[in-house]
Amino acid sequence: MAYPRDLRRKVLAVRTKEGLTIADVAARFDVGRASVVRWIKHVERNPQGARRRKIDLEALRQDVMDYPDAYQYERAQRFGVAQNAIFVALKKLQLT
Repeated sequence: MAYPRDLRRKVLAVRTKEGLTIADVAARFDVGRASVVRWIKHVERNPQGARRRKIDLEALRQDVMDYPDAYQYERAQRFGVAQNAIFVALKKLQLT
């Protein structure tokens, strides 16, 4: 679970205002030291799942017909996605 943006900003403001170390501010707010270090670099959190892409299932079906012996990693290279995305799409198509 991500910490709210307000808390992250407050932690960094207190650290700057009072001149606390990373360990001190982490203990004071009961957060991990690694979290504080990460917030110093980027106070905004990175969105999760931002790389989600849809695979055209009909194009995948045609690819299976054109290359029936191809490995999933080869299909993934052709479609520009991860091998696991091909696995999930093939499962949707009920193809093995």
